[in-house]
Amino acid sequence: MSDGHSTIDVAFAGTLGAFSLDVAFSAPMRGVTALFGQSGCGKTTVLRCMAGLQRLGGRLSIGDDIWQDDKAGIFRRPHERQIGYVFQEASLFPHLSVRRNLLYGARRAGREDTVRVLNLDEVVGLLGIGHLLERAPLALSGGERQRVAIGRALLSGPRLLLMDEPLAALDRMTKEEILPYLEALHENLSIPIFYVSHDISEVDRLADVLVLLDRGRVVACGPLAELESNPALPLLRAPEAAVTIEGRVTGIDKVFGLTQVALAGGSVVVPGYRGGIGSSLRLRIGAADVSFALTRPVETTILNCLAARVVSVTGVGDDEVQVNVVAALGEDGSGARIVGRVTRKSQTALELAPGVPVFAQIKSVALIGQRPATGG
Repeated sequence: MSDGHSTIDVAFAGTLGAFSLDVAFSAPMRGVTALFGQSGCGKTTVLRCMAGLQRLGGRLSIGDDIWQDDKAGIFRRPHERQIGYVFQEASLFPHLSVRRNLLYGARRAGREDTVRVLNLDEVVGLLGIGHLLERAPLALSGGERQRVAIGRALLSGPRLLLMDEPLAALDRMTKEEILPYLEALHENLSIPIFYVSHDISEVDRLADVLVLLDRGRVVACGPLAELESNPALPLLRAPEAAVTIEGRVTGIDKVFGLTQVALAGGSVVVPGYRGGIGSSLRLRIGAADVSFALTRPVETTILNCLAARVVSVTGVGDDEVQVNVVAALGEDGSGARIVGRVTRKSQTALELAPGVPVFAQIKSVALIGQRPATGG
């Protein structure tokens, strides 16, 4: 386990009917930790155990604060845990206005906390719900109801914000509407967020740390980019395999409408104007959009071609007709890792193997998150 002073340490084990859970992992005290896996893998059960809504054996500590320790006879009840919980359904009080729903959360925060409680104006501004305050919940769209539910949870002064598939009941268009507000929470809140999802696109956009679950067990836990580029994990074998990379805007090409983004080990250009110089961007590079060459290509329409070194080559599927080639950017291979899915024939022809220097051609780069510039 990690240093308990700076981490949230989670360990639960037990059975619920035919389902068995046995998990242990550590998460940072800030940022978004995503619990990811197929339906029925135990994501929601872990969240409910953290909230004290489901009791299984184990231990839960928030920094130095112990919320559950069976050996020491400690178990804090749900109302003693300073938890903000956002469910799939907003579950607002239908007889109260949006304002009064929000203030209900604020009344629950009437105790001495070590965490600064956000006020109503701060929450309303963060979630963009000022124009909804006098409406009834039934007059809101699904995305608006969920933003109000998040606001109510925040106003309760939580030390942890638990979000159990908050976008699962929304259509794709509504999800895209609410995701920027979740990104704003990530950027502006100092409290840790635990986010349950089975949609990798949500995880890519929001998560810092990923806890990968399968049948009640932790398969892996660590920084999102590391797990997405790990050939030993199932994420890399999925049809939509991709890596998420953090970058920073370093230039704007106003003639051709392109933004230059520096990454660890190189830089890429993306279409459009993507924030000011210094802005942080989160990029998603799909394995299907990456190819490799042994010499730098010339006279090509592909704008992004970066020096890299092959890290690993692994087969995809039982027939291994295709392989995943993981490469680290930079001539010395010390930069961010990307993945290219190529045929076994191409890999054999180029003799791609660990340590081989290559040029990675990136046909498409998706911008999935954007944060403003900081500092001077």
